[in-house]
Amino acid sequence: MLRARGERRQRVTFMELFFDLVYVVAVTQLSQRLLEHLNVHGALQTLLLLLAVWSAWIYTAWITNWFDPDHPTIRLMLLGTMLVSLIMSATLPAAFGERGLLFAGAFVAIQVGRNLFVVAVLGSEPKLRRNFQRILAWLVAGGMIWLVGGLAQGPAREALWIAAVIVDYTGPILGFFTPGLGRSETTEWTITGAHLAERCNLFLIVALGESILVTGATFGRQEFSALALAALAVAFLGSVALWWIYFDRAAEASSEVIATSVDPGRLGRSAYTYFHLPMVAGIIVTAVGDELTIAQPVGPASAVTIVVVLSGPALFLAGHALFKWAVFGHVSVPRVLAIIALAALAPVGLIVAPLTLASATVLVLAGVAAWDTWMLRSTSPAHPLTTPHHQ
Repeated sequence: MLRARGERRQRVTFMELFFDLVYVVAVTQLSQRLLEHLNVHGALQTLLLLLAVWSAWIYTAWITNWFDPDHPTIRLMLLGTMLVSLIMSATLPAAFGERGLLFAGAFVAIQVGRNLFVVAVLGSEPKLRRNFQRILAWLVAGGMIWLVGGLAQGPAREALWIAAVIVDYTGPILGFFTPGLGRSETTEWTITGAHLAERCNLFLIVALGESILVTGATFGRQEFSALALAALAVAFLGSVALWWIYFDRAAEASSEVIATSVDPGRLGRSAYTYFHLPMVAGIIVTAVGDELTIAQPVGPASAVTIVVVLSGPALFLAGHALFKWAVFGHVSVPRVLAIIALAALAPVGLIVAPLTLASATVLVLAGVAAWDTWMLRSTSPAHPLTTPHHQ
């Protein structure tokens, strides 16, 4: 059932692409939930749910790095995980309401059930099996808190689920240390780095695709006007800028770095498991900002609209800066300056229309994309983007 190791590149299979379709639903549900609860409390709740969704997806991506998704048994496991993921995605809007236990139960079934399966079939791979036994112990511990939170109500549920998220995201940092089972070292996570990089790249495509889908649907519900059309164009250009910043060069170069790294497990944990999360969050928030702008392109911008329009791209840039730092070992000054520029636009938003503010935001993103393109064209092949950084 395991993939053949030693290959520099392992293709992403059609089964994996099919699996990702369920998470299109999850991303859509999260963006719509945020739109319907546009306040600090609603944003924190949505973040908590995003952390759970990302955890369910990224753990599966790691497993399909080791296991062959085209093997009939693995395919059945993934299809079962898809079904439960669809249930989890469908319950997201009411996860803090009457469907809390159903959401928690589906999430725990994904995490624990999938890893129970892996431990059961890895009898001939004792070292890898021990690694997954440690992971399973942490997922069971976190899963119990998720389930208790699903039974609780109000602030108690939120507090318990925050504790569960802390357990889930602390495990990899601590090497899933488990009494009696020891600790996993990143050098033991013998992943094929290029495959994990491509999986995360494709998830960003899923998130961007959902953003474009929401933009088109929102425009379709509006009465046609030149302003609505302009807002649609600005939203589209914003998605293009986000895509350009990530995919023009850094995505391919980072894939090469992790493929040749002496410790791909460490890069997989930091650059892809952790630092892709703020980029996904940024795309979701940006999609909400696009909806608000298309719905009301003119008139005074509310404080909520200003925060959403600016914070989405800022989150994405912050995540991408962390990603580049983890992979290439240097701080991206253009991204830091762009985040500062976005913050400086906040008071401007009080005196300009939402469409004007969104246009200024896209110009900031376009500036980062243009800088990256210019640097790529004007430097030699020894540019840091092509120089592996071994951590």
